[in-house]
Amino acid sequence: MKAVVLLSGGLDSSTTLAIAVKDCDEVHALSFDYGQRHSRELDSAIAIAKHYGVPHKILKIDLRSIGGSALTDNIDVPERSLEEIEEGIPITYVPARNTILLSYALSYAEVIDADCIYIGVNALDYSGYPDCRPEYIEAFEKVANLGTKRGVEGKKIKIVAPLMHLTKAEIIKRGMELGVPYELTWSCYRGGERACGRCDSCLLRLKGFMEAGYEDPLDYETYPAFYREYLQRRKLK
Repeated sequence: MKAVVLLSGGLDSSTTLAIAVKDCDEVHALSFDYGQRHSRELDSAIAIAKHYGVPHKILKIDLRSIGGSALTDNIDVPERSLEEIEEGIPITYVPARNTILLSYALSYAEVIDADCIYIGVNALDYSGYPDCRPEYIEAFEKVANLGTKRGVEGKKIKIVAPLMHLTKAEIIKRGMELGVPYELTWSCYRGGERACGRCDSCLLRLKGFMEAGYEDPLDYETYPAFYREYLQRRKLK
């Protein structure tokens, strides 16, 4: 089985790549320079793809000219509590991003005759993005097979979301079992030498490591109180 894997360089997509490498005969990683506010995650994507020795393509598209998100526009990245993350769709949502990226992945998959596309979306520990839900993935798979030559000829392309129903802690545990080099990944919405430790993505990542019983190998500018308390408890053991 041949697969295309959407690889952002973050924790979820890197774990997804590890799962695809385990499950498939041939894997191709696909990343995007889409006008996001920093290139730090692309550096991680390059490092992760190199670690697994898979072909890696980076496509450049311009979502910054559309804007509308703190990741692609001159809008401040919000700092919220874990409780607030569960309320509504945040300004870090990039309008229709997964639809756009999956469409490119679908085109690439059809060209290289891939059987499936892996994407690291998750419907549990996430920031409320509508394009991370199982009904969205199911709907896109139907569109994919209605609108491609391969699909109408009966060689359907499957959209695989192996992390969909896992908590962040369960994702990390799975990644640890597979030996994912999390020190190479990047989740922070901000760029820089160190992750901020304050944005939604950093909070969810640190919460996941805490609940999984591991220390996050990344260096942070600051740690939220819940994670500082967790580190202190580990030191006392």
